[in-house]
Amino acid sequence: MPASGGSPVFRSLAFERLTRFDYGDVILASQPPRSTDDPRVWAETLFAPSSAPVWVKAAMGVRMALAPLLGLEAAPRGVFEVRTVVGEEALIEYADKHLTFRCGVGVDAEAAVVRVTTVVTFNDWRGRVYFTPVSLAHPLVVHAMLRRARRALARQG
Repeated sequence: MPASGGSPVFRSLAFERLTRFDYGDVILASQPPRSTDDPRVWAETLFAPSSAPVWVKAAMGVRMALAPLLGLEAAPRGVFEVRTVVGEEALIEYADKHLTFRCGVGVDAEAAVVRVTTVVTFNDWRGRVYFTPVSLAHPLVVHAMLRRARRALARQG
């Protein structure tokens, strides 16, 4: 049955121009009182090196060591830079020949909710082999980074 009138609808920049995706998740957190509503600031803080716990940095080091075994290149500098901001959401996007990663970081100021929407599309078998184990840890990583970003932005508020 189609939605009508004031029915809830969920949209994200992460879904734009996609005909399909192979992995997706949405991680939510409450927005700290008096913290910024700017999605760019939230995205930049979320993906700042200081928001990554030591165990996440270690996992990224393992990724860097194992990626060449699958024929994957190192991620270029700036891979987690905000590409665009539309309304309440900032988009981070990276595509290579193996996979496409899109992440929308949104701030719903009225509901005081920050959401991180991630979608990944596999472009070949290497992308699938690489991301399958990553997908198991992905929600834990995002939750940990979001907790740190919340603390940092609550202090600035």
